[in-house]
Amino acid sequence: MIVVEELNLDEVKQGLADGSIALVDVREDNEWAAGHIPGAVHNPLSRLDLSALPRDKRVVFYCRSGRRTLQALEFAQTRGRPDVKAHFGGSWLAWTAAGEPVKTP
Repeated sequence: MIVVEELNLDEVKQGLADGSIALVDVREDNEWAAGHIPGAVHNPLSRLDLSALPRDKRVVFYCRSGRRTLQALEFAQTRGRPDVKAHFGGSWLAWTAAGEPVKTP
């Protein structure tokens, strides 16, 4: 059984502002290129690289709606990263619905 901590929009914004979280976008390349949350790093679920996840910040996954983030959490926890347990539950859809800024390459 995986451990899941769900962060809301305000918690993600605060974590990005104070540098306490590493926001990881697990969507695929085309989704990332179409727009992503400023300050996030890209590490797609299809080739999730656990060695690229920091150990000095709280890792928080996000995707389009929150489903892939749960898969990413399970992948990380079953492969030796029990500290990786947070996700932005509303993910991209909640971010954009709230009118938050979006970065495009």
